[in-house]
Amino acid sequence: MAQAPIPVLVNGAAGKMGREVVKAVAQAEDMTLLGAIDKSPEHMDKDAGELAGIEALEVPITDQFEPMLALASQERQQAVMVDFTHPSSIYNNIRSAIAYGVRPVVGTTGLSPEQIQDLAEFADKASTGCLIIPNFSIGMVLLQQAAIAASQHFDHVEIIELHHNQKADAPSGTAIQTAEMLAEMGKAFNPALVEETEKLPGARGGLAQEGIRIHSIRLPGLIAHQEVIFGAAGQVYTLRHDTSDRACYMPGVLLAIRKVLQLKSLVYGLEKIM
Repeated sequence: MAQAPIPVLVNGAAGKMGREVVKAVAQAEDMTLLGAIDKSPEHMDKDAGELAGIEALEVPITDQFEPMLALASQERQQAVMVDFTHPSSIYNNIRSAIAYGVRPVVGTTGLSPEQIQDLAEFADKASTGCLIIPNFSIGMVLLQQAAIAASQHFDHVEIIELHHNQKADAPSGTAIQTAEMLAEMGKAFNPALVEETEKLPGARGGLAQEGIRIHSIRLPGLIAHQEVIFGAAGQVYTLRHDTSDRACYMPGVLLAIRKVLQLKSLVYGLEKIM
């Protein structure tokens, strides 16, 4: 007997990433779009499919977040909420979804380590899977793995992340995650050779763990880009990932929707489920 399709709620459905998720879910044979949630008044009651640039799906955009979670919790098949909203609301969104038994797949960044830990404990108590993914691009996972390999041979590294100027948080969750991965290598980077003076505060970027610097650039025309630059005497090794279309994230999103149903706790990072 064929398994019923996975019911999916898309929170932030009218946003650029949300529209791509709506399109990807609608075109996936093993999923069905149960609801499309967004707070934008100008998009209220519009058909989510038409807004995403595909055929009408008869799923209107609504701002009724908790009623949609309640509806999803009544589905016979375990439901998933994909969230691409805003750092200010994401913590409460995740807690609410878990409380209703709806499994969150989260691309919104900006959660603090303390919030992630609290959500992990909440998911554990509820035995409910939750995926927090700073970056859904498989290419970014490969960049991070290459950076970990390079960090064994270089003592100096800095990270530059570049995003569109509508991104609310800085540095990006992906850059923070990359720095955390390098910090876990058990060594300090960038030993000081001089006493530095910043003539403009922040000119040297943000200081992450183990001496790693992160620099954030925000400009129209960009989507999402990251460089990890290693330096040593006589050489520079640069790793770079560029996003030219948000469709590149969708294989990772669909993978996460399928995988979160198998989890009973919170997992952070796409590389954990690949």
